[in-house]
Formats: sequence, structure tokens, C-alpha cells
Amino acid sequence: MTSTKQPPVLLLHGVGLDQSMWGPLRAQLGRESVALDLPGHGARPPLRSAQTLASMAADVLERIDTREPVHLVGFSLGALIAQYLARFAPERVLTLSAVNSVCQRTGEEAAAVEERLATAGTNFAQGVDRAIERWFPASASAVDPDLIEATRQIMAGNDLQSYLHAYAVFARGDREIAGELAAITQPTLAITGELDPGSTPEMSRRLAAAVPEARLRIVPGARHMLPVENPLALATELNSFFSDNEGKHA
Repeated sequence: MTSTKQPPVLLLHGVGLDQSMWGPLRAQLGRESVALDLPGHGARPPLRSAQTLASMAADVLERIDTREPVHLVGFSLGALIAQYLARFAPERVLTLSAVNSVCQRTGEEAAAVEERLATAGTNFAQGVDRAIERWFPASASAVDPDLIEATRQIMAGNDLQSYLHAYAVFARGDREIAGELAAITQPTLAITGELDPGSTPEMSRRLAAAVPEARLRIVPGARHMLPVENPLALATELNSFFSDNEGKHA
């Protein structure tokens, strides 16, 4: 007799954030979901040595507390980790959703993120303010001010050394996984905001082209913090994607 229980959703946040960023999306999903803190973030121990995409993915894999394959959803750095897990722990991943993910940065794009990495520790408070302004511009943001302030406080509370180690993985991890994308076999969704200047629509198009039969979605009017800015649109796309792919591996 086939179980009708829906597979769980596992959520991986972005660099400098923590599992709480998923609150608005989890409220819209209407499904069982678990959000993990990435290494060096939230309640996890600080990072005191250089990391790779592989080492961060291994840490996450050890903490997935179900042997049942999950709908794996990663945002930004979390999306790179999710891609790695889909490739190298495929038995644990039912579907892969890469939300606002970088992919195959061009030379110019790689140089720009390396420049941000080089200066990230110089004036961290100023960097937090600039990130918030970039994610939630006053001229366009309809996000609850309390959510914006909560995001600011999470960013500002980072352990600087941990942040820099994690940001280095964000800056370089797309190169670590680029050659493996064609070997990902799970159903994959690449989704980003139309106005995201860093994890651009073009990057999601690259990802969808690299992963066999991936689904591409661009959310109109959205920026980088899609899960916070428009959780309803993201939940709608995710639920449709999950439903389309449930039962295929039963």
C-alpha cells in the first residue's frame, strides 16, 4: 500500500543569514518543512578554517535527520550546497530547487565577487547596510519593515571569521560544482527574481541549461531576497514543482 504522506522539504539559507529567513515561505508552503543553519551560521559552531563547497555540504548532510529523500531547496549559498548534495548524495534528494543561485560566473562576475570578498571584513557594518539597501530598496520594497530589520540584525550578528569563510565558498563554489551540473539527475527547478543583480536571471538560465531537463522560472519584479520579498510566488512555484514530481520514484 502506497503512503500518501508528502515528502519533507529541507531549506538551506544564504550566507550571513540563518534558518529564520524561511519563516515567511514556510507559512505559505502548507507542507512539512525543516530549515537548517549552515555551518558557521545561527546556532552552529563558528568556522575557524577555510571551507569548500564539499565540506559545507558534508556538514549539512550529517544533520539531515530523515533517510527519506527530501525536496531540497537552497537559497544563494544554500543553492550551491543543494546542488552539491543532489550530485553527490542523490539518494537523499527527491527534487532540487535552486533559489536565487549563482551559476558559472563570467570572468567579470567572478572578479566583482572576489572584490567584495576582499573588502568584506574591512567595514562589516557598512557592508550589512549596503546589502539591506540592495535587497530591500526603500523606493520599491513592500516587505514588512520588521522583517527587514530582523534580517539586518541577523546579518549584523555574524561572527566575522565565519562569515568570511562562508562568503569565500559563495564566491568560488559555482566553479567547484560547474563541471558536475550535467550529472545531476533529480528534477530541478532554477528560480530567481527578475531584478536580482547578483544571482541574475541569466545565471538561472545557465543553471537550467546545464542540468538536464531543469525547469526555469523568473519571478517578475523580485530581487535577491525572493523568499522574504515574495514568499507566496515562491511557494506557488515550489508546490507546483513538488506536486509534479511526487510519486515518480515511489
